[in-house]
Amino acid sequence: MIRIVKMTFAPTKVDEFLANFEQVKEQIRNFEGVEHLELLNDKNNANIYFTYSIWKSEEYLNNYRHSDLFKTVWAATKPLFIEKAEAWSVEQIVKLP
Repeated sequence: MIRIVKMTFAPTKVDEFLANFEQVKEQIRNFEGVEHLELLNDKNNANIYFTYSIWKSEEYLNNYRHSDLFKTVWAATKPLFIEKAEAWSVEQIVKLP
């Protein structure tokens, strides 16, 4: 399962977000059920970021969302937003090499 989360930060808070992400990215990536993790930046809006993660199943994602790690990460991240985060859970239909 693929999870995409769009986060729009106050321009003055981007560096704080990036510093926080740097500290926790390995913990998130190594959380049980995470198969892949990327942080992406919108090419036209420097304060918009996306996480792109691949999970073994929705159950593993839900375990993360209820974990102490997520609560800590979200508590540090959410106050930096200027818009509500958006999230999508999607399934890959076709992949071309």
